[in-house]
Amino acid sequence: MAEELPDVRIERAGPDGAGQILTVQRAAYVAEAQLYGDPFIPPLVESLEQIQRVLAGDAVVIKAVAGHRLVGTVRAQFNEQTCLVGRLVVVPDLQGRGLGTLLMNALEAEVLQRAAALVVFTGHLSAGNLRLYRRLGYAETHRERVAAHLTLVHMRKVLTMTEPSARRRA
Repeated sequence: MAEELPDVRIERAGPDGAGQILTVQRAAYVAEAQLYGDPFIPPLVESLEQIQRVLAGDAVVIKAVAGHRLVGTVRAQFNEQTCLVGRLVVVPDLQGRGLGTLLMNALEAEVLQRAAALVVFTGHLSAGNLRLYRRLGYAETHRERVAAHLTLVHMRKVLTMTEPSARRRA
């Protein structure tokens, strides 16, 4: 039986959180790097300055905080009416306990007025990520082979006012 999730606050991340986000992101993506045999995946080589620019720009960055500890984040950028979801991360010791779902639901509620659809991609071997996105209503649109060891699975979800996150917001 999985342990209970600690009390978590979900809120927008600000520019002062870049260092913590970088730390959590690197910790969370080590398993992905090992899965694909590639220590140079973009989330592991992204710099503090790059994250600071994301936080200072037009992106929406949602964070999960337990006490004073940052335990997860997700970010989104916009292309017209489409929201590109990226860097969904949860600290390794709390993965598989619902934080990813909480973050994605909060992100959907946050972008509902700005986007008609969300798109996301993950690696073909990332079974947990694929299960999560499918459970949240994302459908595969296509696959893109980007390297001998990696095929990206692209997924999309159309947002409507009947989505659970939309009902909670109203």
